[in-house]
Amino acid sequence: MRRLLFYLIFIALLIAGCNKTKEGIIPSVGPNSILNETYPLADDSRKVMDGIYTVTAGVDPFGDEVVIKWSRKKMSVFCSDGHYFVFDAGQLDSVVMIQGYWRYCYNDDTGLASAYIARDEGGRDILKANPHPERIVIRGGFGKTGSEISEPLEFVYLRPISPAVLSKHFSILAHRSGGRTSDNLPVSENSIAMINFTEGLGSTGIEIDVQLTRDGIPVLYHDADINIRLTQKGPLSGPIKDFTYIQLFYLVRLIHGEHLPTLKDALMFVVDSTLLTDVYIDMKEKIPTMSAVIPIQREMLQRAKDKGRELNIYIGLPSEDAISDFMNQPGYLDIPSLCELGTDDVAMVNSIVWAPRWTQGTQNEQVSLMHSQRRLAWTWTLDNVNWILEFINNGQFDGILTNYPFVVGYYHYIREN
Repeated sequence: MRRLLFYLIFIALLIAGCNKTKEGIIPSVGPNSILNETYPLADDSRKVMDGIYTVTAGVDPFGDEVVIKWSRKKMSVFCSDGHYFVFDAGQLDSVVMIQGYWRYCYNDDTGLASAYIARDEGGRDILKANPHPERIVIRGGFGKTGSEISEPLEFVYLRPISPAVLSKHFSILAHRSGGRTSDNLPVSENSIAMINFTEGLGSTGIEIDVQLTRDGIPVLYHDADINIRLTQKGPLSGPIKDFTYIQLFYLVRLIHGEHLPTLKDALMFVVDSTLLTDVYIDMKEKIPTMSAVIPIQREMLQRAKDKGRELNIYIGLPSEDAISDFMNQPGYLDIPSLCELGTDDVAMVNSIVWAPRWTQGTQNEQVSLMHSQRRLAWTWTLDNVNWILEFINNGQFDGILTNYPFVVGYYHYIREN
């Protein structure tokens, strides 16, 4: 009876401490979060929670099964159709407390969610880091868009993620470092804040867009011009290349207020503050830029090596002009690169990754050729649920670039082999 009372008080506190969804994109748990009273979960405990779960409450809208996968600091729940959860968690008296939000990527519906794992329903096994839990039941609730938590939510552990799947180096690459401005996320595309945010969405790697300033400094930015789609209204307009980095730093803010990051600062953050394993540098400039970017790539790869970090950084080659610029660099055959053109071009520049557009299909014969040459094959930019399922189940690609890493994560991790 006392334990039941404790849980009821816990849920009441969750509801009382949660703010309704505001105009600000993602709902926020209020300052009175119960997680303030908990202790962090150890990494080994988090791993126990990874797995495939049956949905026993909340099937509408979240489906029959979900995948739970911890990233560096977030517990992510991937659903089959574009719904996902991002949770924080802590432990108190052998009970795991969970709080966060759910979201639907195709129309931006979102709401708060909270839950717990009782001591006798997996909490004890999680805290003891038992790799073979007998049972995990996640009980709680979620709120519909704009509403307080009122709907029941329950996930029951079904099986672990297949070791065969976990042993594969399959890259889930987030477009523009996590998602586009149009995806209505709380941080700006191609920002350090987005790089910090992206692992909670299921990303294991990122694609970033690089341009040169007037004084030759590579910065992250996608569009040809400074505009109010990507930046707050300010005194500058026109191409990035027309302005010095100092001008851009002081006079331009991205849509959520961040500075335009330099490539060096962004990659340093990847190395020092994330567990991302792959970075695809998409060269946006038609003018020669390789001589400014390659030394930074080399420096950051060495920094990762010195830290014992598994990290690959690839220079993107999206055009014949980029290939020509690349081949003018000393030792280009030994520079890690990714080529979007044909397989003959891949061999010519010795790219590690071949990356065709997804509209060309699964191309299993060409992918097999790349594998026979000990190269990788990724495809871009794949967002439709049905096509993601087709490429994962019937293709042989080693990675998918997407605006929706949580959808790719679901269909990848739920596989048996």
